Amino acid sequence: MATVENNKHNEQAHEHKHEHEFPKMSKYDEALSKYNTDLDDAAVRDAVRKIIAEKVHENDTLEVKKFLFGSIELTSLKTTDSDESILAFTERVNQFDATYPDLPHVATICVYPCFAKTVSESLEVDGVEIACVSGSFPSSQALIEVKVAETALAVKDGATEIDIVMPVGKFLSGDYEGVCDDINELKQACGDAPMKVILETGCLKTASNIKKASILAMYAGADYIKTSTGKLEPAATPEAAYVMCQAIKEYYDETGIQIGFKPAGGLNSVMDALIYYTIVKEVLGEKWLTNKWLRLGTSRLANMLLSEILGEETKFF
Repeated sequence: MATVENNKHNEQAHEHKHEHEFPKMSKYDEALSKYNTDLDDAAVRDAVRKIIAEKVHENDTLEVKKFLFGSIELTSLKTTDSDESILAFTERVNQFDATYPDLPHVATICVYPCFAKTVSESLEVDGVEIACVSGSFPSSQALIEVKVAETALAVKDGATEIDIVMPVGKFLSGDYEGVCDDINELKQACGDAPMKVILETGCLKTASNIKKASILAMYAGADYIKTSTGKLEPAATPEAAYVMCQAIKEYYDETGIQIGFKPAGGLNSVMDALIYYTIVKEVLGEKWLTNKWLRLGTSRLANMLLSEILGEETKFF
């Protein structure tokens, strides 16, 4: 009898050992395993340097600058924002359409959720989206119930797009399930409104982390992936953009699902915009060069691009 018990015990021990040696891969690790996430930061830097040196100059044209202007998400995310200031901000977009009928309008007005109603009720230009940063922007540090409620209310008040921040702390501690669950719950709260997931690439440090975060965000329901909140340094970088665009391309090749891209934060010059445009063109191709699939999160760039398009210094916004 004892021998039978011993044999059984040994079999169980062997099974446990076997399980320990070959842990079952989570569905998140399985999703990541379909992509190359083992990236070399120096190789990424070199690839980006090469693109900038060889390709940017050919995109430095009036036509591209007009396109970039039409891809801007005109953003006001200040502590001092008020109904009055956001109303005036929206009015400028209305006036722009009348003042420059031959130029494209901006793609989006981006504000905090408490101003969605103000923008929604005062925006008169067809085709300009209303984006709200939601889910406890910019830290994403809140109870999921709070983040879901904020997102649902923003959509109810007129937001046509939602920008959320990936829970970066969960990602860095390896809680991929927590990351994906958060993103997916917020995606449900968006209803039909497209959702952009901000990776806050400056906190992710490595190209490998940026690639993994990009894939997990898309896997969990992102319609766009976005570099940064603009509230932390470093914000968007060409290297982060390059890795994110690679991830979008590979995800598209794997699934057939097209995901948009939005660099934001640190777009300080027309040259910055041209660099991001060039990276998208070289990595993703023409299919992404529309103001649906490429967005630029910035306000300071609007006047700079406008000045170059018009050939004189212009401070419209």
